[in-house]
Amino acid sequence: MASQEATNHRGEAAQAISNAVVRLLRDYTGRGPTQAYTTITESHVIVVLRDTLLKGERILVNDGHVAAVIDMRRRFQQTMREDLIAAVVEHTGRQVVAFLSDHHVDPDIAAEVFILKPRSAGERAAAAAADGNHTSFEPSS
Repeated sequence: MASQEATNHRGEAAQAISNAVVRLLRDYTGRGPTQAYTTITESHVIVVLRDTLLKGERILVNDGHVAAVIDMRRRFQQTMREDLIAAVVEHTGRQVVAFLSDHHVDPDIAAEVFILKPRSAGERAAAAAADGNHTSFEPSS
């Protein structure tokens, strides 16, 4: 079982990542999402965002231009990619090996997915000890 301290640290990191992603979206687009929720696991970080679309984008969606809005959002994500990855690295201390991003317009939800570099056996053992969990999972090949 994870120690309270490790759980608190993971919660603080998740909150910091949510705040960073919202701030970056606001800085790049002029408006951030109204909700953000971050989940951190051993292998990935997922940030789910709600109410992300700008007023003009909502109008375009209502006019049937969903593909254009999704395309523009993907362009923003590629432009923000390095800053988003840097925020995850900063708050998790882990390297990101892959970044995936997508949007759904109805309902207005976006997901930012960061795949973390696997830890070495020694890093896993140290993390398990810090979490108060002295067992580790070894995936079979």
